[in-house]
Amino acid sequence: MITQNFRDLPKVRDSLSYAYFDYGRIEQSKLGVEFVNDIGRIVIPIANLTTLMLGPGTTVTHAAINALAKSGCLVIWSGEEGVRFYAHGVGETRKGYGLQRQAALSSDQATRLRVVMKMYRLRFRESLPKNLTIEQLRGMEGVRVRDTYARAAKEYGVDWKGRSYDRSNWDNSDPVNRALSSANSCLNSICHAAIVSAGYSPGLGFIHQGTQLAFVYDIADLYKAALTIPLAFATAAENPTGMETVIRKRCREGFRHLKILQRIIPDIDRVLDIDSEDLPEGFDPDADIARPTAWWTPEESSITNQPEADDDGHDS
Repeated sequence: MITQNFRDLPKVRDSLSYAYFDYGRIEQSKLGVEFVNDIGRIVIPIANLTTLMLGPGTTVTHAAINALAKSGCLVIWSGEEGVRFYAHGVGETRKGYGLQRQAALSSDQATRLRVVMKMYRLRFRESLPKNLTIEQLRGMEGVRVRDTYARAAKEYGVDWKGRSYDRSNWDNSDPVNRALSSANSCLNSICHAAIVSAGYSPGLGFIHQGTQLAFVYDIADLYKAALTIPLAFATAAENPTGMETVIRKRCREGFRHLKILQRIIPDIDRVLDIDSEDLPEGFDPDADIARPTAWWTPEESSITNQPEADDDGHDS
């Protein structure tokens, strides 16, 4: 049996951010994984791609999904133009120590507050008074975000009436709210891909809780003021035809310019105090994803080498 070594895959920080396709077919060919529609076919660089977003009207073959999973490319099924999230595949690691740390920190009120304060400092670059509650931090965050919206509206000359949009009637929203939703959706997808790729849970949040994407929202919020908010207001001021498409392309360029993929995982490790030295010496789950954990006792490990018994207790 040949085991896959995830160490052979490109790091998330070295990958392309994402590609979006709709109304076509994703299939495995002799050339690789391709997108096929009435216009033609194009090879998708899955080995160097962090996220593949599949919009409406897209089908994908079993062979293509197999290749995408082995390449560590996260597949996300989304709404049109990537503005909604429906489902996702697996990332490119099988490590669990970061997830254990995340679960421990998020389940204790004191450690959860400590992480929230780290996120706040990383996001707003300011010191905080001691003995604040999470509710007080949320209130301070709300003030800072509203100020950021107001400054962006003034800078780009956009009429700003507040964050508001109707999910059931997308076109009824004003241009700036549509631009913000589209940009944030792209950012959420990239953060989601990085979180899963690094072995964390998208649902174990600290500021946000009670949703399967809580940690995605926590991490995406770290970058909105520097990326999606100014980008959305600048694009809304132009009000171009095909706003959502323009936003997606500008987000991709913004991700590259601000080196978002290089920053996400180190930022997560920083706020969670993750240290790779916590792993047992010589143990790397990604080098052999089928290998039992190094924390098993010698007695337990030896059990895996014994012949299997049938239903009657006889060795098979």
